[in-house]
Amino acid sequence: MSIETLLNGESKNVEYKLTPPSRSINYTKTAVAFANGQGGCLVFGVKDQTLRVVGIAEDKVFTVMDSISDAIVNSCEPMIIPDITMHDVNGKTVIVAEIAPGLQRPYHIKSLGQEQGTFVRVAGTTRQADQPTIRELTIEGSNRSFDQVHCLGLSVTEEDIEALCASLTKTAKNNAEDPAKVKTVTEKQLLQWGVLAEQDGQLVPANAYAILTGNTAVRSVVQCGVFKGTTKAVFVDRREFAGTPQELIEESYQYVLRNIHMGARFKGVYRQDVYEIPPDAIRELIVNAIVHRSYIDHSSIQIAIYDDRLEITSPGRLPLGQTIERMKQGYSKIRNEALASAFEYMGYIEHWGSGILRVLQEVRDAGLPEPEFLGGDTDLRINIYRNGSETGSDDGIVTGLRRDSLSDDGIAEETTSKTNAAPNATITVLPSQKERILDALRKNASISISDAIRILGVQERQAQRILKSLIEEGSAVKIGAARATRYAEAKKRTEPHE
Repeated sequence: MSIETLLNGESKNVEYKLTPPSRSINYTKTAVAFANGQGGCLVFGVKDQTLRVVGIAEDKVFTVMDSISDAIVNSCEPMIIPDITMHDVNGKTVIVAEIAPGLQRPYHIKSLGQEQGTFVRVAGTTRQADQPTIRELTIEGSNRSFDQVHCLGLSVTEEDIEALCASLTKTAKNNAEDPAKVKTVTEKQLLQWGVLAEQDGQLVPANAYAILTGNTAVRSVVQCGVFKGTTKAVFVDRREFAGTPQELIEESYQYVLRNIHMGARFKGVYRQDVYEIPPDAIRELIVNAIVHRSYIDHSSIQIAIYDDRLEITSPGRLPLGQTIERMKQGYSKIRNEALASAFEYMGYIEHWGSGILRVLQEVRDAGLPEPEFLGGDTDLRINIYRNGSETGSDDGIVTGLRRDSLSDDGIAEETTSKTNAAPNATITVLPSQKERILDALRKNASISISDAIRILGVQERQAQRILKSLIEEGSAVKIGAARATRYAEAKKRTEPHE
């Protein structure tokens, strides 16, 4: 980093000191924070608020350099060795102590101990690390993945392992273009991924096992909410989802789709549903949050829908070596190795690093502003700004519809301020589609609209039309109302005895 760049102002990686403080801890704790993060530079001889270069007296430069080096080397544990240089800025000498990202984390101030002396950088300031952060730094320093560590207090049986293998295989086949090519997951595969481990000749579950089975031994929760306006001051609806990753992805994804606007594009007499935010981008970000979040941090993934944006927040600082800039360039840094392997097998992840690039492209193609990436120090927040248009566009798209506007029979109604569609436009209901739903109704007590979408592989509106058709024919019945609506085979419905 050039001296000109270093003088552009304090940031996550740069901090100024007018002179070395009499108490060295005032800068050694920042050296610790840099080593625990992405590295950084301490610049001595610059006034922090005005950026005025005061410099270090020439007759004291080498003495000051030695004192800075000694303070950092002697105060920090594990040892931090700074690269100290001096630079001439308009005839004045400044001293730069560069700290590289450390590999033996967590680093701390020796005299304070690890619990009180571990520091990290948050929004350009040095702060004491909390316990989840210290644990995560410890995992990074041991070159392990938290999800591959033995989950204490949890045991596993052969039946449990078989059930997980069956669940993962089923998901992979459901997500595959050619299910016949999907290989069945085995116990050996779970061991290779790190979902299971061997200890004293016995199989033990890793944290990834708890996550993949929805076991509460490792907290895995997604909180969703709809808010009026652009802050959390007034909420309209809140939901909390827990369970397996597959359940979290599906439930939170459907929640978002129900609560954003939907329009329609017409090609001749055929209609195609169009959402204001690309559904694939939404799903990709939810998958990314679940597989890459910190499970050491007990916070929940938060999905907030505001009037102007969709906001997804994933707990945990970015892993060692990752930055927001590198992420947007397609660089992948896996935090949870076992989960990532399982997600790739299940078809949720295609190629490392490609997910964010796909999101950027899909949002760009939809004509929306580029997603906003924020944080990275304690959590990662991604905003996708919504299309505020509520009227029909010039290319035959009708907008302003909401997925959660339901009629009494559970079928979404349409309300829009302008319609430029063909008046007789219809969606074709194929006999084969009806038969697939009927088959599902025969095998299950009831199904939801989400189940129908998954079975048919169609948009929600098409699934709703098919279900409505079956109800009108007398082949199916509706149970419940609005969002609690479920569907059952007509003959399975039981009437009260007289």
